[in-house]
Amino acid sequence: MEERARRIIETAVELAEQGGFEAVRLRDVASHAGVALGTLYRRFRSKEDLLLAALEQEIDDVRLRFEKRPPEGATPLERVTVFFQITTRALCRRPNLARALVRSVATGEPELTQKVASFHTLMEELITAALRGQRFSESASPSELERRIGFALQQVWFASLIGWSSGLHSQAAIVEQTASAADLLLSGNREPGDRGRV
Repeated sequence: MEERARRIIETAVELAEQGGFEAVRLRDVASHAGVALGTLYRRFRSKEDLLLAALEQEIDDVRLRFEKRPPEGATPLERVTVFFQITTRALCRRPNLARALVRSVATGEPELTQKVASFHTLMEELITAALRGQRFSESASPSELERRIGFALQQVWFASLIGWSSGLHSQAAIVEQTASAADLLLSGNREPGDRGRV
């Protein structure tokens, strides 16, 4: 990424950390980043567009972390649970920023659909690598079943993130709810909670 765009994103992240979604005003971002407002608009169409670029960087950091050290565990369930523990912790370590990022993903702006879709595709691929116990770079494209599992787990995780950002439950509950969904999806005919036989 070009240095100027990186500086703009870093500035948006700092403002979001301080005051959340509402604090990321494009005029303020341009001023703090030392760029003209027109320059910012040529690179980012809106606040949501800018925050989605920040989310892209956050998830890329997660990808690099798992490339060095894939999620550990003896079963797919254990590994995918570790994946969501680490990913949730990484995203929520700065709560104001995390809430702003969640809000930007849920924006519904048609021109941002492709960026949101790219985020979901990367998450599916990361989840698949965790299920298989592989490094991201070593993992082939998800099978249809893996894609469906990844999609379903993302939906639960994102809904739980929204609940957390609204103050409905704790960060730990995000992981618990997603792990519970993974247990149901991966369990076959086991009794719920019998995690040893995945």
